This record gives sequence, structure tokens and C-alpha cells, in this order.
Amino acid sequence: MLFSSMTFIYLFLPILCLIHFLTKKEFHNFILLIASIIFYAWGEPKYLAIMLLTITINYFGALSVEKFQNFKKPFLILTILINLSFLFYFKYFNFILDNFNKLFSANINIIDIIMPIGISFYTFQALSYVIDVYRGEVKAQRDFYKLALYICLFPQLIAGPIIKYHDIAAQIDSREVNFEKVNLGVKRFIIGLSKKMLIANTMGAIADKIFTQDPHTFTHSIAWLGSAAYTFQIYFDFSGYSDMAIGLGLIFGFRFMENFNYPYISKSMTEFWRRWHISLSTWFKQYVYISLGGNRQGKIKTLRNLGIVFLLTGIWHGAAWNFIAWGVWNGFFIIFEKILNVKEFEQKHHSKWIYFLQHIYCILIFVIGWVIFRADSMNYAWDYLMNMLGVLKINTEQIAYNMQYYVDTIEIITFIFAILCCTPIFKNIAENKNPFVKIAVNILLLMIFFLSTASIASDTYNPFIYFRF
Repeated sequence: MLFSSMTFIYLFLPILCLIHFLTKKEFHNFILLIASIIFYAWGEPKYLAIMLLTITINYFGALSVEKFQNFKKPFLILTILINLSFLFYFKYFNFILDNFNKLFSANINIIDIIMPIGISFYTFQALSYVIDVYRGEVKAQRDFYKLALYICLFPQLIAGPIIKYHDIAAQIDSREVNFEKVNLGVKRFIIGLSKKMLIANTMGAIADKIFTQDPHTFTHSIAWLGSAAYTFQIYFDFSGYSDMAIGLGLIFGFRFMENFNYPYISKSMTEFWRRWHISLSTWFKQYVYISLGGNRQGKIKTLRNLGIVFLLTGIWHGAAWNFIAWGVWNGFFIIFEKILNVKEFEQKHHSKWIYFLQHIYCILIFVIGWVIFRADSMNYAWDYLMNMLGVLKINTEQIAYNMQYYVDTIEIITFIFAILCCTPIFKNIAENKNPFVKIAVNILLLMIFFLSTASIASDTYNPFIYFRF
């Protein structure tokens, strides 16, 4: 089920809220668990068993880690391997098999495997729980239904944010639902919905028109237009989902961590990754980077650990060479900035011109990265980037469309709003305490809600980008 669907907004969510608010607190977890199972099973019920099996394995795995202290490491490793085996089979098996065939000229048949939606997210949540128990940061959850709620809670089940168990354990046991949280949650949900329907989908339509063509058949300016459109699409699509998830969490009494903090205003790639997909970045930091030694074993090993983390980040996003290349691309610049000690440089130099140049550098790096991320193959990514850089030979006879085909007045206005919404301008206005500003903001939210739902009604299907991961 999609958050951006009429079924969810006008049927599922109102009914759930009504039941939730009219029942006693002791039933809230059970109600949310049932709702989460229905939510997940709505689109693909056959994969519900995989998620329930994951919950069961981690339930007994964590209990074993806690009970058998002398064997807690083997139990941890076994539980982690079982979790990763599900992820490996559904997400990476065919990729490895395909590359094996190409490398050794083999002809092993590819298996028809459909990846369960959200498996990357709920697997990482399950892993965080077992590792937290192993580290002694939390007690193993004796109540199976509470653990099930943590792993399959519907607001963040499909595309995050990735919630670490130690951040939410207390909220599962006890949380308060009040008007302030519900009010904030509804507003946050509307903001996320508008990001998705009014900006991301508009940008996505432009990007899809361009990225489905041969890079030899469109001009350099159109190549830059496509990269810019996708840069905005992926940010507003994913941050929009995170906003909706955080808003829904608030409605039911949960406070989830922020997942985005205006990443496109960053002055370095190090800063960018502190602001982009924060839940994934902190997950890799807490459970991979620190486990490898972090920065405690000298500079060379620190750089090695950073490289491993970003290689895994690319692999996590998908079973394709372009995702691996995207992870390596980001990792290279993170390591580069670490070697140059960019943080110390920023502390010593406060010139606006230096900040401006740093910002331009960062934009170029992540825009190029998104082209690699979006491309269907590395060959396509290479040709597309060569087009952007002006060194690809363009077949002028095959250019079918000019700039006006891709953007009209609505698209231009959307681009302007996309740029503005990448900054905290509107957030600062919304937080203004002036009563007239508050009224204006509420009216605006109501307007964009109706515009968003009107857009939903006119579209047949609008999945989120990160559903595929």
C-alpha cells in the first residue's frame, strides 16, 4: 500500500486513527501490529511469511545471545548470517549468477526472483536489535508482539527511516498520544505528500523522458536538465516518504529520527552524508564503521574503514554495478576530504567565496553521483556524463526534441520551488510565532494537501524510488 494513494489517505489511515484513538493504551501496540501486517500484505501477501520468519529468527536469536553468554558471539554471527542470507538470495543472487555466467562463459539459468518490498530496511532494523542485545545496550525483548511491532511498524516499514532498536525500545513500552503530536504529525505528513506528488513526480517525468533516450541523441543542455531533474526527484521523493513516515509516527505517539537535513546546502561530501539518509549513515557508522575500529587504529585503517562503509552503502542500494560505482564515487571523495582535513580547513577559513566554491564543488560531485545512480548501466552512465561534459559526439540528425518539449511553465515554476525547498527558508517561515503567519501556513498546507490528492487521483501509479531497495 502506498502512502500516496487514495486508499491509504481516505480509508486505511482514518479507520486506523479512529480505532486507535477510541481504544485503551494497552491495546495500541496490538492494533498497530495488526494494521502494519495488513498494510504490508495489501500489495504482496505472499512475502509476509518472509518478514514474519525474520521476526521469529531474531526473537530467538536475541534471547539466545542474552541467555548463553559464553556462546553469545556464535549466536550473534549465526543470527546475522541468517538475516543476510534472506537479503542475499532475494536481492543479490541473480546479480552474482549473471556476472558468474559472463565471467566464465557459463549458461546457468537465472532464477525468477521478485524481491520482497522493504526487505533491506526491515533486515537492517532486525540486525540492529540483535547487535544492541549483544552489546548489552538493551535487554532482549521477551514479548514477541512488541518485537514484531518494532520490525514491521508500518510508517517506516517500506522505505525507512531505519530505526535502531535502542532508539525506540522505550517508546514501544510506553508513549503518549496527544493533540500536539497529532497536529505536528498531520502537518508533517502533508509536507511529505506534497514533496512527493507536486515536486518529485514532476521532476521524475522530466528525468524519465531524458534518461530513456540514447545520450548521443540529445544536447548537452538537456543532459544537464535531466541530471538536475533527477537530483531533485530523488531528494523530494525520498525525503517526502521520510516526512510522511515521521508524521505518521507522531500521530501514533512515536518520535522517529530525522532522515534528511537539507543535504543540498552542504559544502562538502562529508557534510552531505551527515545530512542525507541520516538513518542509514548512522546505522553503518554504529554497526560497521565502529565494529571495524572506526578512527581508533590510525589514519590508514580509518580511511580503509570509510572505504568499506561506502562500498557497502552502494551494495545496499542495489544489485548492479552502477550502485557499487556510486558507493565508490562517494567513498572516494569522503576519503579525499579526510586526507585534506576539510573540517579543519572550514574552521580556519570563513570566507563567503570559499564557502561558495565549496558548495559548487559539492553540488557537482553529488549530481554526477546521481547520474551514475540513475543510469541503467555503467556504459549508459559513462556516455551520459561525457555528454554533460561536452565531449560526447552528438548525432544532430537524431535529436528529436528541443528544451521546450521537456519543460513548460509548470515545470519551470516547480524547478524554482524545488530549489527553494532544498533550503530551510520555508521551515523558518513555518516556525514563525506570529499568529497571522501561523494561519497563513495552515491555509497553505490545506491547499497543497488538496492539490496533492488531486494529483493522486489523476495518476494511476506513483511508487517511491526507494521501494526498489
